[in-house]
Amino acid sequence: MILYLHGFRSSPESAKAQLLARDVESRGLTDQWLCPQLPASPAQAMQLAHRLIEQACPHPTQAATQLTIIGSSLGGFYATCLAEHWQCRAVVLNPVVHAARDLATQVGSHHHYHSAEPFEFLASHVDELAAMAVPRPRDPQRYYLLACTGDEVLDWREMADWYQGSHGRIIQGGDHGISDFARWLPEVMGFALNLK
Repeated sequence: MILYLHGFRSSPESAKAQLLARDVESRGLTDQWLCPQLPASPAQAMQLAHRLIEQACPHPTQAATQLTIIGSSLGGFYATCLAEHWQCRAVVLNPVVHAARDLATQVGSHHHYHSAEPFEFLASHVDELAAMAVPRPRDPQRYYLLACTGDEVLDWREMADWYQGSHGRIIQGGDHGISDFARWLPEVMGFALNLK
């Protein structure tokens, strides 16, 4: 099972989500793909993710062996919180490391990138991020990090330090959205599906 969690203001319509969905479909694994629209509230986003995991993996030990969570940006922060709880694999794509600090600047009114739908990001949402923060991964070998040195939003050095010892790579240049994600898709999927 692969659970994809998009970033702040993003959606299942993002380029990375669509590339991943098509790859999963080409492998005949559509029934093992989950990509929800996340609510603005981090607490509600996590509740939704936990509920989806519990439905997909009725026995807690199933998640550890059968689930990979892929998260981009803020979704990478969520993926890490969830992977530490469920002890499963995670792929983090230019992940937010210090979510409460970095998202505090985003309090206010926003629109989603892929629709005109407005939403409010509240100060209480920053508090929710602070409350759910987890320490550095206990087992970095369960993680695959893709970080771009050209990320214009987040500091790749924080990512590299936080996920030290993980699989993955630091991409020279690039951008926050990882516009050349198709190039790295085979590696990401190889890790996500635990292909040898």
